[in-house]
Amino acid sequence: MSDKVRVEIDGGVRTVTLTRPEKGNALDVEMLRELEEVFAPDPGPGSDERVAVIRAEGRVFCSGLDLRGSLGKDMDVEKLFHRVETWPLPVVAVVQGAAIAGGNELALHSDLVVASSNARFGMSLAQVGLAPSWFLTKKLLEVAGPVLTREILLLGDPVPAPRMAELGLIARCVEPEELESTAAAFVDRKSTRLNSSH
Repeated sequence: MSDKVRVEIDGGVRTVTLTRPEKGNALDVEMLRELEEVFAPDPGPGSDERVAVIRAEGRVFCSGLDLRGSLGKDMDVEKLFHRVETWPLPVVAVVQGAAIAGGNELALHSDLVVASSNARFGMSLAQVGLAPSWFLTKKLLEVAGPVLTREILLLGDPVPAPRMAELGLIARCVEPEELESTAAAFVDRKSTRLNSSH
């Protein structure tokens, strides 16, 4: 692993941390490939792992793809999202700040999301003149429904975490000072109660 992604395994919990806060944890090619590797292997029936946690350092969870130069052309981000979504153990995203574009997708492709009330979820494609992919649109329709999907994609305005919780799109929304303790308790329950099937 590079200094942009940190992976720790403690008992039944695999914690994957984005460590590029100075860039809003934007996903570049190196990070994308490393995350794909993290979620590529099957822990197997003999593994003690029971849950994976995705989190990030800094004020931003993930600002999306790092599209500087030609980087974006080489990034098959849909492959990463598919691996997260189909990983055989539950995946919990702990979102402390903005989850925008690819960051929003990374969180929503997780099985469960625990978020700070300061967090925001959004797709900024429309604001920069880009059209969403069918893969992205399909996932938003699945988790958000047609009305909110149109709002997110056509307006591009981030949706506050409290509203996401009200709509049932994330599992927990708590005050910032309660995020770590809530996430720890939440993950602990999931690591002992959830089995290895989605």
